[in-house]
Amino acid sequence: MNPENKILSVSELNKTIKYLLEETIGEVWIEGEISGFKISSLGHVYFDLKDSQSIISCVMYKGFAAYLRFKPENGLLVKVRALVTTYAKQSKYQLNIKEIIPGNIGPLQIAFEQLKKKLREEGLFDEARKKPLPKLPKKIALVTSLHGAAIRDMLSILKRRYSNLHIIIAPVKVQGDGAKEEIAAAIKTLNENFPDIDAMLVGRGGGSMEDLWAFNEEIVARAIASSKICVISCIGHETDFTIADFVSDLRAPTPSAAAELVVENKEELKKYLKQLDRRLVQSLKILYENLKGKFLRLAGNRIFKNPQTLLNNLIQRFDGLNEDMIRAADYKIKDISDNLKFKVEKLHALSPLFPLKKGYSLVRKTSDNSVVKNSCDLEKEELLSIKFKAGKAEVKVTNTTA
Repeated sequence: MNPENKILSVSELNKTIKYLLEETIGEVWIEGEISGFKISSLGHVYFDLKDSQSIISCVMYKGFAAYLRFKPENGLLVKVRALVTTYAKQSKYQLNIKEIIPGNIGPLQIAFEQLKKKLREEGLFDEARKKPLPKLPKKIALVTSLHGAAIRDMLSILKRRYSNLHIIIAPVKVQGDGAKEEIAAAIKTLNENFPDIDAMLVGRGGGSMEDLWAFNEEIVARAIASSKICVISCIGHETDFTIADFVSDLRAPTPSAAAELVVENKEELKKYLKQLDRRLVQSLKILYENLKGKFLRLAGNRIFKNPQTLLNNLIQRFDGLNEDMIRAADYKIKDISDNLKFKVEKLHALSPLFPLKKGYSLVRKTSDNSVVKNSCDLEKEELLSIKFKAGKAEVKVTNTTA
């Protein structure tokens, strides 16, 4: 070994390699497929970028990952702007990612599809949870910007179609920073403070996908889904679709169309009421003719021509019922009488006086009227009362035998 040669430590060599990579290659754009995607507890993103023949490790630190408009997924073809560097502790080179864009579709479209899939799986798009639009709303709310054509169009149409409608305006930003928070907060506030609102129009005029993006944010979608007030989305033009449209109870193609949907035209309502009036009169005429026909048929019945016939039938029926009642009463009285006679005879048989008819007598002491059952109970000279079938006698005891 030549002593003049400098001996490098492992760390020094890794630092030299890191420096050469970063200075020689620097930042590059690389296309590949995401594999092994994961997010650490600190918010840093780790994945591999691969093609049919090779693979390279990638890291995107939290500060850059926060600006992603979509969530990278395994199998997604992307283009990344990255610094080619090394992870010195493991002696391997990697890409330090600064930016990711989809390889075939834009990041906003990917974010749109990802959130749409997530909310659909949660059931937020289900028709069963959507509230019906009130037929004749008395109070509605507009959640939109004060500085656009949309609010002017809606107010003009509402005034023309139903001038005495109570309208509450919740002014919000509809694009840019803070727009999604303002829209979600307005929807929540209207629900809490004005529960008697019949319908709420949420929207804005047309624009690019970026301009409409506030209505594709999850916070807005969940605010609409949680609303107890019927929500009509009216965002952009007829060809524009946002996440808010899928979550809302009803989608209108434009703000103007929403204003027309939410209230009936006064003239149309008057026309409809006149139609109902004509139908009611016609129905009453039909009912009158039916009742008149029934009355005439009944009036021509022979019973009404000779009502005594109906009375005779009732008299005969009454006589029959009266005779049946008398017979039933006789049977019941006889049954009660026979039962009573039987019980009387039974009582006579059990009477202590019944044996007297056969020649027996009943002996009682005169002193206490007690019945004498044994001669031993008697004393000489004691007075007794003897009861016969007919009459009684008083005697005095002269002698007793056991």
